[in-house]
Amino acid sequence: MDRRDMASHRGRSSTRGHGWGRGWRGRGEGRGLGRSRGAGPSPPPPPSSSTSSFPAAASATAAGTGGDAPPIVGSCPDMCPARERAQRERLRDLAVFERVGGDPARTSPSLAVKKFEIVHDFIFDRTRSVRQDLSIQNIVNAQAIQIYEDVIKFHILSHQKLSRSSQDSDASSLCYLNMEQLMKCLLSLFDMYDVIHKNNSQSSKETEYYSFYVLLHLGCKIPKMVDSLSLWYGHLSASIIQSKEMVFARSILRFYHLGNFKRFFCAIAAEGTDLQLRLLEPFLNEARVRALMYFNHSGYKLQHHPLTHLSEILMIEELDLETLCRLCGLEISNNEDTKAFAPKQASFCVPASIPQINGIYISRENQSGRLRLSVLRDFTVLLLLLLGSTVLLGVAIGMRHALLLLLWLLLQLVLLLLFLLLSSRLSFISHIGRLVQHQVSGEWRQDT
Repeated sequence: MDRRDMASHRGRSSTRGHGWGRGWRGRGEGRGLGRSRGAGPSPPPPPSSSTSSFPAAASATAAGTGGDAPPIVGSCPDMCPARERAQRERLRDLAVFERVGGDPARTSPSLAVKKFEIVHDFIFDRTRSVRQDLSIQNIVNAQAIQIYEDVIKFHILSHQKLSRSSQDSDASSLCYLNMEQLMKCLLSLFDMYDVIHKNNSQSSKETEYYSFYVLLHLGCKIPKMVDSLSLWYGHLSASIIQSKEMVFARSILRFYHLGNFKRFFCAIAAEGTDLQLRLLEPFLNEARVRALMYFNHSGYKLQHHPLTHLSEILMIEELDLETLCRLCGLEISNNEDTKAFAPKQASFCVPASIPQINGIYISRENQSGRLRLSVLRDFTVLLLLLLGSTVLLGVAIGMRHALLLLLWLLLQLVLLLLFLLLSSRLSFISHIGRLVQHQVSGEWRQDT
C-alpha cells in the first residue's frame, strides 16, 4: 500500500470510527465532519459558505439514512469541565459573567464557561459553540431556527458597534470575523429554512432574514458575493421574492448602484425595519461619499451645491455633511450665509477611513413638508374620485334630486376630511414613534 492509499485509508477509518453521521457539509465533501484532517478533541465549526441542504429531517435529531451512523445525541449539561471549574474556583480565576452573586471564589456548572476579556468575545465564542453542537447533533427544528435567528441578531448589532470603531486595528479584525460568522449563520439558517419547507412549515421572520443577505451586498466589501446574488435569487420562491422585506432590500441595492441617493435614503428612513437599519448604518456614509463624488463631477463650476439642500437629500446634519466634505478634500465656501461647494474640484478623493457615526437625520421642516405633501396628494386623489362618482350619480338620477345630491356631497366631504385628519395623525404618530425608538437606542439621531 503506497502513501496515497494509506492516507486515504486513514481518512476513512478516522471518519467512520467516530460515528458522527451526516453533518452539515459543503458540496463535494465526504461524509462526517472531516475528522481526517486533524486529531483534535473538538470537531470543527460549520462550513463557512456551504449552500447545500440539511438532511431531510425536521425532528429534534435527524436520524441518518442508508449506511450512515445515527448522529450524536448530547447528554452533558455542563459548558465547562468539572475539573477545570474546581481549579478556577480555587484560584479565584473566574470571569465576571461566571461568578455567583459577585463572589470571585464561587461559581456553578451553569455559569462556568471559558474566560474571555471582553463581552463580544465572550458571547461570540458561546454562540459559535452552540451552533457547533447543533451541527454535530444534526438538530433541525423550530427551536434551532430561533437560536440561529437570535445569533444573527447579535452579529448584526455587533456589526453596527464594531464598524464605529473600525479605525482601531483590534476592532477592525473583530469586525471582519464578525462579518464572516454572520455570513455563516445566514447560510446555515437558509439551509434550515429549506428543511422545514419540506414539512410545510415556515418561520415568521424568514423574509426579513433573507433580506439581510441582500443588504450585505451593499458596498461590495466581498467582491465574489456579487456574482452569486443573481443566481441566488433563482433558488427562492416567488412568495419570498415578492415579500415586503425582500422588495425593500432589492430596491435599496438598485438605488445604490443607479446613484439614486435621494430615493435610497428616503426608502431607508420610511420602510426599513430596526435590524435592517442597524445593518445598513455602516454603509450610509459610504453612500454619501459616493453621492458627493457624483455631485462634484457633475454641474458647472459656477453652479455651487448648497449644503442645506444636500443635507436634505443625504439625510445628514449640515455640520456633519461639512465635516464629510472636508474629509473628501472639498473646499467649502460661504455665500450670503449659505455654505456650498463648487463642482469640478480636482482635490476630491475618497477617504481611506470613513467615519461611521451618522445615522438618518430628518429635519423638522423637511418632515412637516413631507407630511403636508402626502396629505395634500391623498386629499387631491380622493377628492377627484369623489367628484367623479358624484357626477356619475347625478347623471344617473337625472338631477331630479339636486338638493339631496348636494347634501350627500357635503356629507362625503366631511367624512373625507375626518378620514384624512385621522390618517395623517396616525401616520404622524407612527413616524414620531419610529424616530423616538431610534433616539432611545442612541443609534439614529433625529430632529423632532
